[in-house]
Amino acid sequence: MLTDRFGRAIEYLRLSVTDRCDLRCSYCMPKGFKGFEEPRHWLSFDEIERVVRAFARLGLHRIRLTGGEPLLRKNLHELAARISAIPGMTDLSLSTNGTQLEKQVRALRTAGVTRLNVSLDSLDPSRFAAITNRDVLDRVLRGLIAAREEGFGPIKINMVAMAGVTDEEIDAMVAFCIEQRFVLRLIEVMPVGNTGRNTASMELGPTQERLRARFGLIDGIVPGAGPARYLVSRDGRFQIGFITPISQHFCETCNRVRLGVDGVLHLCLGQNDTVDVRTLLRTGCTDDQLEALLREAIQRKPLRHEFREQPARVVRFMSSIGG
Repeated sequence: MLTDRFGRAIEYLRLSVTDRCDLRCSYCMPKGFKGFEEPRHWLSFDEIERVVRAFARLGLHRIRLTGGEPLLRKNLHELAARISAIPGMTDLSLSTNGTQLEKQVRALRTAGVTRLNVSLDSLDPSRFAAITNRDVLDRVLRGLIAAREEGFGPIKINMVAMAGVTDEEIDAMVAFCIEQRFVLRLIEVMPVGNTGRNTASMELGPTQERLRARFGLIDGIVPGAGPARYLVSRDGRFQIGFITPISQHFCETCNRVRLGVDGVLHLCLGQNDTVDVRTLLRTGCTDDQLEALLREAIQRKPLRHEFREQPARVVRFMSSIGG
């Protein structure tokens, strides 16, 4: 098992397969942004599989495919099938904005993707369009239904809590997820890049207690929940998680690192510590050398983010490393 210098077991890799996205969410990517990575710098499927196999030999066993929007990467289901076949891999999941989900959901399921997280900040078409700068809410909702019908479960809805934007719609999203049998996760805005810092954030503690009282929820545990703290209905049919990196950080239990599509390994979302994996891959490294680099990288993982103390430290965009 990979263990960092603070005794945390690192078992989870968030794997970005593209920095492209077909939405322009206000808290993630600025309007008119064109600073995307050149495709020739993207890790190939062969390179990605090699890195994942090295991580698997070291004990990492959970992968989440991310972007940008990962479903924009051509033939993603082929990569998913290759990853799910790696010995030791126990969990392959996908984070998506849902716009491409309807037409790809069967191939993903067949390839071995078992869980989905879908970003959905609003059920109101005009508000959705204002947040994402795209009028595609109906397409996202069709994708969600197709995923449920294909047998994915649990399907988690990720909703970013923004003061004066989505806060008044939280109760409606709860009701929607109860009706549709989705798990809801509310997320505090992280000050990553100017887009994140310029978004009106809100702490989720008061919202959590209000929802507990209104819907009769109790403390609960959801498998694969990661950093979320969950409330559940008494009959167990509904779960809502609260991801609170600002008001109640969870760094002491962090079990993950992030690999960008450019082959840069990010050791903490809220710090600038990185390791260049691509250069080693493309200069003919052995498997032993690759594993040694990954072990060394994990030992450099910081103890915690400093979003409160130094909110302007991280200048990259969330879309570039998959969140």
